[in-house]
Amino acid sequence: MAELIVALDVQTREEAVAKIRQIGEPVGFYKIGLELFTAEGPDVVKAVKDLGKKVFLDLKFHDIPRTVERAVRSGAKLGVDLMTIHSVGGRAMIRAAADAAAEFGETRPRILAVTVLTSLDRSDLEDVGISGRTPAEQVAAMARFAVDNGADGLVSSPKEVGALSKALKAGTLFITPGVRPAGSAVGDQKRVATPADAVRDGATHLVVGRPILAAEDPTAAARSILAEMTV
Repeated sequence: MAELIVALDVQTREEAVAKIRQIGEPVGFYKIGLELFTAEGPDVVKAVKDLGKKVFLDLKFHDIPRTVERAVRSGAKLGVDLMTIHSVGGRAMIRAAADAAAEFGETRPRILAVTVLTSLDRSDLEDVGISGRTPAEQVAAMARFAVDNGADGLVSSPKEVGALSKALKAGTLFITPGVRPAGSAVGDQKRVATPADAVRDGATHLVVGRPILAAEDPTAAARSILAEMTV
């Protein structure tokens, strides 16, 4: 069954802890991204783990292999469950991340490759010199490259999950941001789907932020999304 990950799009550790306590039992997995980690550092990871929750550390490492290797090792020591790297970092960097994670055995973090950010469309790709490919085509090429070189899974738009889940090996994780409950605002995501759509297409984890965090009743909002995920 797919898991729901709530994105902790807040500015402080105190806010993060308060939101987790407010949401309560329905959600066991939380994403810590650049804004929160830059503000609070490893302490916020420890705070979430101390509450008995799993952590998706979404820092999208992209550096020389040795630096990424050490960063993955540091995250593993914190007990992080999922971590992201950029697939454009190259073969050696992806393998360095995977090898560092493997040192921790069964408790290792799973390494997820980012292909094309969900905020980008074809014109955005052309702006950075990638021409002749749609976002879906670019995602497919980078996804296969990353998995072939040791990544455990991918972060990609739910619009591409269906094709990727059929094309890549069994057991590959598919983490999908850009998920919005039926009838909700799209926000700054350009390639979105409902929870039911994403799970049907093969997503193993759904990342949802504002529709839960900004809800009048975050617990009820989380339960509603979880219900959609089982359709």
